[in-house]
Amino acid sequence: MKQITLLGEEQLRGKRVMVRVGFDVPIEQGVVKNDFRIREALPTIEYLMRAGARVILISHIGRDPEATLEPVHTALSNYMSVQWVPGAYDSSEVVDVVASLKDGEAALLENLRRHAGEQENDDALSKQLAALADIYVNEAFSVAHRAHASIVGIPALIPSYAGIGFAREVEELGKAFAPTSPSVFVIGGAKFDTKLPLIKKFMALYDVIYVCGALAHDVWEARGVSVGASLMSDESLTDQDIIQSENVKLPVDVRIQTLTGESRIDTPNHIGGADVVMDAGPESVEVMLGTLKPGGTLLWNGPLGFYERGFTDATEAFAEGASRSGARTIVGGGDTVAAIETLGLNDKFTHVSTGGGAMLEFLEKGTLPGIEALGE
Repeated sequence: MKQITLLGEEQLRGKRVMVRVGFDVPIEQGVVKNDFRIREALPTIEYLMRAGARVILISHIGRDPEATLEPVHTALSNYMSVQWVPGAYDSSEVVDVVASLKDGEAALLENLRRHAGEQENDDALSKQLAALADIYVNEAFSVAHRAHASIVGIPALIPSYAGIGFAREVEELGKAFAPTSPSVFVIGGAKFDTKLPLIKKFMALYDVIYVCGALAHDVWEARGVSVGASLMSDESLTDQDIIQSENVKLPVDVRIQTLTGESRIDTPNHIGGADVVMDAGPESVEVMLGTLKPGGTLLWNGPLGFYERGFTDATEAFAEGASRSGARTIVGGGDTVAAIETLGLNDKFTHVSTGGGAMLEFLEKGTLPGIEALGE
């Protein structure tokens, strides 16, 4: 991929540069609760503004087409001066603001998904957006697995480049394909059908794979261990190689919630019919951390339990220990990153990815639609 840093001030000054950013961040009561993705985009935006480019920022926010990026603009304003443009992309307001931008100025446009053509990769929308700019930059690795207009449509029409963070994501995640030993892959969360191909692929690459979260329930069931009333997927693993694989490991203890709401730590073979597994136990965390060594590799995506329901102990304890392991640490996924952010450990990991689904798809396929669209 061509990186935007190939262009200097001579090529960028006065140019209208459209930057697809990944500003889909959590918002509660109109306030951004975690600005990690915003911060990760700053180096690219600042590079362009310093070079005298006229920067046009585009992004989506949430699943609701009526959701607004205005709270994101407020959060972004803590770091730099950026105009807010709430109008539709074909409105005279947007056209006028873009035309009035001076060298080194930037504007943030409203939610891309207010236009149905975004997710449909509509040619008309791609052309409309491309007409606003001279150069396109993708700084939204978190949505690079989506073949949307702002990801694959625009770069087919105007000169296109990878942003600084985007290029770093591809480089650092690419290193996961050649891990140094001892190599450990920790995968958690749910949706086994989307993660099974990845586990199969990395069984041949990593020394040990720890399957945690709701994913572990499916493996236990396939191995003949009842998980009570715990969350299960529709995926049957009975005939899958991972059931017999010696390097696919599960938690050795778990936090269980009973029918009456009580909580206890126990071993998997003591899960009752009405029990629900909510988290990995402390011994599991110690076992996992014990496999991490200086010079080795940790690839981690997904929490060790139901993080979003308040069962954060195992995930945060593992994050604390992994940050001190001395291993190359490559991590991603919303709840995983949330735990690292909560603990203030971002700079203690080798690479913290902005992508959840994008990270998993890149690891599975080695590329993404957004990468392919940037070409050579």
